Amino acid sequence: MTKILISACLLGRPVRYDGRGKRLDHQLIEQWQAEGRLVSVCPEILAGFPTPRPPAEIQKGWDGVDVLAGGAAIFEDTGRDVTQAFINGAHAALKIAKEHDCRFALLTDGSPSCGSTFIYDGGFRGRRKSGAGAVAALLQQNGIEVFAESRIADLASVLGRFCGVSGEQISSDRTR
Repeated sequence: MTKILISACLLGRPVRYDGRGKRLDHQLIEQWQAEGRLVSVCPEILAGFPTPRPPAEIQKGWDGVDVLAGGAAIFEDTGRDVTQAFINGAHAALKIAKEHDCRFALLTDGSPSCGSTFIYDGGFRGRRKSGAGAVAALLQQNGIEVFAESRIADLASVLGRFCGVSGEQISSDRTR
């Protein structure tokens, strides 16, 4: 069975920087959970961060690809450099994905770890820019296809093709 790595906060677990979850209520999540497809991770918790914790953003570079290459850093809004901890969390998440043979990931957008379509610009002003977080970048570099929570239908379609079923069948099977 094809496994999906999923951000723990999308399952409602209170692991985000603000101590809350970001539950994604969707029939596909329920179905995939019932099928045993989902492998839950929070890279920041794996890295040893507490909950709650200060917000962090990528600076001195564009995104997680630059972080992994040493050309960017991740700082908390307190000014503390937490780059290495985020990199450690990314590698821990990748290890779990490999152990469970995850081919896909459904991650929380905007995060300096899990963002895949956008992250914040590093100024702690709520401004977005396109780019990936450190975990999303590392997973993609290792052949795992990453989807933001807003792209769950795209993931269902790709998963359906990968498993030999249509995306429509996956969605309709969830409603029965």
